[in-house]
Amino acid sequence: MTDAKATILSAIRRHHLPEAPLPSLDHSWIQFSDVRAQFASVLESVGGRAVMVADTAALNSELSAVSEWRDAKKRVSLVAGVHGNTDLALIDDPHATEDIDFAILPGQFAVAENGAVWISDDGVKQRAIYFIAPHLALVVSANDIVPNMHEAYRRLSFDSPSFGAFISGPSKTADIEQSLVIGAHGPRSMTVFVVG
Repeated sequence: MTDAKATILSAIRRHHLPEAPLPSLDHSWIQFSDVRAQFASVLESVGGRAVMVADTAALNSELSAVSEWRDAKKRVSLVAGVHGNTDLALIDDPHATEDIDFAILPGQFAVAENGAVWISDDGVKQRAIYFIAPHLALVVSANDIVPNMHEAYRRLSFDSPSFGAFISGPSKTADIEQSLVIGAHGPRSMTVFVVG
């Protein structure tokens, strides 16, 4: 070991930081009088779109008006009552999802504070579909919109190894020249259907 490295490591070992208690999370976190309107507003501000529908029939009606859905050659649906033309359960290799044009999938719940939807791979054979389809739609119940991330984290449990992520809007990136690119490394569009 070099002298400089030994000196640094020795100094680190000599200087212990005192233990500090974790801060309390029992606070009055941000709330909204209308979580649906807040969710829709934030989602749209990050490039997504929220569509409020009463039920599955209304969802199908709204979906049929989406040109990306109508024009898609390969559509995947894991939402009951919404029919795609490609069965994701029959795809064994995640690379074989690369030509799926549109995916409509269930979300677990949504967060009004940041326009995010929690997704998991429960019942989703190829989780790559969330990130590889050019057009993504998620479906959540209006009763499953929480106001903030603190309440969102209370809903999560990690009893066993699994996959989950918060998705807010379509893929996007920006450079130092203030140029925003939508769909740079994932879905070009994201619609969230809020049912109920």
